[in-house]
Amino acid sequence: MLERYLHPFETGRGLQEQLRERLLNAILDGAIPPNEAMPSSRKLSELLKVSRNTVVLVYEQLVQDGYLTPSDRRGYFINEKFLRQQLNVSLRPSSQKLFERPDHAPDWERRLQTESAQMRAIVKPRNWREYRYPFIYGQIEADEQTAARWRDCARIASTGAHMRRWVDDQVTLDDPLLVEQIIQRVLPKRGIKAGPEEILVTIGTQNSLYMLAQLLGHPGLVMGLEEPGYVDARNIFTLTGCELKPLRLDSQGLVVDQQLEGCEMLFCTPSHQSPTGVTMPLYRRLELLARAREQDFLVIEDDYESEQNYLGSNHPALKSFDDSGRVIYLGSLTKTLLPGVRLGFIAADPELIHELRALRRYIYRHPPSNNQRTLALFLSMGHYDAHARRLRDRLACKWKLISRALAQHLPDVRVSGMAGGSSLWVTCPPEIDAWVLQRLVARRGVLIEPGDIHFLGTERPQYHFRLGFGAIAQELIEPGIVALAQAWEEMRQAARQGEAL
Repeated sequence: MLERYLHPFETGRGLQEQLRERLLNAILDGAIPPNEAMPSSRKLSELLKVSRNTVVLVYEQLVQDGYLTPSDRRGYFINEKFLRQQLNVSLRPSSQKLFERPDHAPDWERRLQTESAQMRAIVKPRNWREYRYPFIYGQIEADEQTAARWRDCARIASTGAHMRRWVDDQVTLDDPLLVEQIIQRVLPKRGIKAGPEEILVTIGTQNSLYMLAQLLGHPGLVMGLEEPGYVDARNIFTLTGCELKPLRLDSQGLVVDQQLEGCEMLFCTPSHQSPTGVTMPLYRRLELLARAREQDFLVIEDDYESEQNYLGSNHPALKSFDDSGRVIYLGSLTKTLLPGVRLGFIAADPELIHELRALRRYIYRHPPSNNQRTLALFLSMGHYDAHARRLRDRLACKWKLISRALAQHLPDVRVSGMAGGSSLWVTCPPEIDAWVLQRLVARRGVLIEPGDIHFLGTERPQYHFRLGFGAIAQELIEPGIVALAQAWEEMRQAARQGEAL
């Protein structure tokens, strides 16, 4: 039974780490009987095609950790007593798993008030880097210069006075240096003026939305959402019982007309509409604010990808024109920098920020203060601005390449999101099924993202997909589009011949 745990090793991770994980899984699953010796180091090294020394080192680690016991001339055996102490259960026969569900387990289906895991959400493959042409959105190409500067800032943050600022629990407070940098360096680029009492640091946009939903959402509240739109916003407000109202888009983003009537709150992405990428013009932003005042609704502005218009000037954020406190501005500080760091902020009316700060205390108190200080130093030393300039230049070049390649190799599609950002929204002829296309192109090493998940209604069109170009290397863009076009043609030929794919 051990063989099924010894599947091929992943690239980019240490062999010892992976082998240890797999042997532990086999031990805990009962795949190795306690009275049988582990495979010899020679046999296991031949089976896995790794050095014998690697196997010996892993066995010795498991002995040191207490999972195995060495026996002279017999090999290594499972330490049954240790496992009983650790897990507080007896080892079961090899045919039965240690963590098999007992008959007296809780009835979670009856107890759960919401079933978040059943909601339709965007799922991205964890192995996306293994695709040769990863047109995936929300990930970035490795930037060694940025990573090196981040490491320098992390080192500085761990010294002297900087460390004294974050080593203690700040309870409800944010790093004052980071708040200062947001006010002085980040917001002015979007035309926004704010004081410290109007800023709350969060661990990303989803966290910001969740706290807003907890404070402002309730059953029956009419929440306007762009259609197609941001999936996580839809799901987060669904959890609070809000009545979701899909709002129509056109080539200039959210349509501001009578469809907004009845909305008590509205979520929108004016800079780069998610997922279509179109930018809302200035006149329409002003119309939206005027209607918000007249009809007394709140506007949540997600500036997830601050404007990078490659062909023209940027527009100020919707929040910059807000003189009534109705716009709640969500900013991401690390989405295009280091997505895994997960830091963002909310800029809003002081009274709302006060309540959000109190709520945040009961969730996680404050984002990790060491990361806040590292980012504050990164901003204050000009590294963030330098990174943004390099990123803009790279994305502009990639945008030109992917736009030209699509026009040349896939002339039958319509593309939006042409002003900037890091993705394109592709609309195919209605007979094209994006999910079928996704499976075909995956065989050629191409990763695309079908777009039906972004629609709220019951009739979700299947002929859209999104092409992200932030993570793919520049020189692979055109070959990737060529491979996509080849799969497209294969799909059409099969359709003409009535074949299943």
